[in-house]
Amino acid sequence: MDTNNPKTMKRRTFLNKTAQGIAFGLAAPTLLPSCARQASNQIMVAHIGVGGMGMDVLQNWLMPVTGAYNIATCDTWQKRRESATNYINNTYKEQGIKAPKSIPYLHFEEILERSDIDAVAITTPDHWHVPLAIKAARAGKHILLAKPLGLSYPNFKILEQEVKANGVKFHYGTQQRAMNHMKVAIGLIKDGALGQIERVEAWAPGKNPVESPQCVEAPVPEDFDFDKWTGPAPLNTYCPERVTNNASWFQWDYSIGFMAGWGAHPLDIMIWALKDQMDGEYNCEGTGTFWEPGGIYNNIYSWDVNYEYKSGIKLRFMSTDIVEQQNVWHYRTNKENNNTTFFGSKGWISVGRFTAESNVPEISKKFKEFPRDQNGRIIYDANRIGQEFIDVIKGNIPETNPLDEAILSDCVSHMGNIAIRTGQKISWNPVLGEVVNNDQANSWFVRAMREPYTV
Repeated sequence: MDTNNPKTMKRRTFLNKTAQGIAFGLAAPTLLPSCARQASNQIMVAHIGVGGMGMDVLQNWLMPVTGAYNIATCDTWQKRRESATNYINNTYKEQGIKAPKSIPYLHFEEILERSDIDAVAITTPDHWHVPLAIKAARAGKHILLAKPLGLSYPNFKILEQEVKANGVKFHYGTQQRAMNHMKVAIGLIKDGALGQIERVEAWAPGKNPVESPQCVEAPVPEDFDFDKWTGPAPLNTYCPERVTNNASWFQWDYSIGFMAGWGAHPLDIMIWALKDQMDGEYNCEGTGTFWEPGGIYNNIYSWDVNYEYKSGIKLRFMSTDIVEQQNVWHYRTNKENNNTTFFGSKGWISVGRFTAESNVPEISKKFKEFPRDQNGRIIYDANRIGQEFIDVIKGNIPETNPLDEAILSDCVSHMGNIAIRTGQKISWNPVLGEVVNNDQANSWFVRAMREPYTV
């Protein structure tokens, strides 16, 4: 049954519940001999989730890298995992690369049991992100995890513990950190080019231009494991409209919508620059609009939330429609639908995926040096995130997309969601990991997990 109310459980009970998921008693996989691995010195990568974004990660982020082989795929859709596997094997063959043969899997547990697999790229619907990452960390696999982070704060802390305990590297899939103009902008801010940062404006798209569909129950396709796709979420009736990308983004059981799904990017840029000033307690309040009742979409798709940190910094986080309606982006020459603007005592810097602007002349001059396409958009190499992941695993570079910063930015999205749903001004304490003195608010940040898909 669909619902607008969270499925909750007591916080302490959830935090203490760390039992392993059940095993699936499947045939042992073929393993690459250890001597071959040592000789190649390659990182062996498996891909869990190879839909639209998963294939982009496979094809553009990790297939072109040096120092790694992609040797396994996993998806609840048979056609997807087999197609991805064929793509890997055919590509390596065409390029004359003698990589181990890639194998498709329905059950991710089989991948995690393989001793020859070093790392996993997890690109599933949002509700599976952190549960899968926890299981991967326990199996000793390095993790490239798609954004946004997840749905349940207690699981964030479990993931932190398991990553540390098992010595694995975590890489958040916010590819904007791999863009050169972003790196330059963040370096300037950290070096004090704007003086003391006073406030930030961040925005992202709130929805795709689609209607909320009705769900008419239908038979589950033979090549699709709907139970496994649902995983820890409540088991709803199956219909094709429920398991699309849009549906996974805009249904409460699987996500909190684009507040996190798109908001992860501009908020991550903010935390990247200002982590030390934004890791303390903060208040937030705001307004938002939900999908119309009657269809299966029930998340917030338009929002305007204000935050105030103990450090004194203020944040206004909005959906792009609000920015457009109120002309919030008036100071920008290029109106981009995702953006982070830093206002300091000496001026401002405003960066998006394709743009970088500033009212400080010397900074503006730096930004104009970046190569651009015929439409004036900065040409970037976001795909470099895959190479950086492999380089982090090998110890060639320090962590660039760390878990603690992913948690900080994802919590900003959740606090906005909670403030809107409760209609209250709330105060989040990241040290305690709770909304201060507000059990109702905290209940929106804990999700019960359906057996046997617990952590």
